[in-house]
Amino acid sequence: MNEHQLETLTEWINDSRQIVFFGGAGISTESGIPDFRSAAGIYQMEVNSPYSPEEILSRQFFDRHPEVFYDFYKSKMLHPEAAPNPAHRLLAALEREGKLDMIITQNIDGLHQQAGSTRVQELHGSIHRNHCLDCGKFFALSDIMGSKDIVPWCAACGGVIKPDVVLYGEMLDDKVIHESIEAIEKSDLLIIGGTSLTVHPAAGLVGYFGGSRSVLINISTTPYDHKAGLLVTEPIGAVMAEVAARLNLTI
Repeated sequence: MNEHQLETLTEWINDSRQIVFFGGAGISTESGIPDFRSAAGIYQMEVNSPYSPEEILSRQFFDRHPEVFYDFYKSKMLHPEAAPNPAHRLLAALEREGKLDMIITQNIDGLHQQAGSTRVQELHGSIHRNHCLDCGKFFALSDIMGSKDIVPWCAACGGVIKPDVVLYGEMLDDKVIHESIEAIEKSDLLIIGGTSLTVHPAAGLVGYFGGSRSVLINISTTPYDHKAGLLVTEPIGAVMAEVAARLNLTI
């Protein structure tokens, strides 16, 4: 791991008072959660499915084939045993230190909150929130996991329960977008981690950063590489563990 990069990132975090973290699937793969395209590929091989990941995770497909959606969703996208890794834990520690203003995540797994973060904007929703499409009754993840049927049905009215995750064909929440943009614009350090920055409109949010200190931590190339003030091509969990040690933070 590049010592100069670690020193620079540590220095920038020390100097900052309003950090925003923008993250994607890469931060959770280190906790054992595959990105959805990989998960869909495994699913397709196992059941010989003719559907693409984008088809399965679209609202139109959910409405037409809820049993296929839930077969994939339950078997490949729900990982209740997953635990936060050093990246999640360092971000929570930086919030406690009063340095981190907001986490903006494309993930739906809730690992940031599990690590202790409270200022989290979930662009694509959460597996931990589920509602009946007919009566609006709330259901927890345990209700979905414990359902005897492939498709979970509402005990109150018999309607289909839908996870509060943003599917293809659905709009992102306007309030979440507005508050995310506002936080990025005000930040003095933007850390982007574990994301290819190819999923829009979410990826476009990083363009609202007008500061000089932006860090991109991702093992593969992204469209933002040439704009980053600091580019680190290492696994984000390993990087954050090193940075935590340099900051003398217990995570």
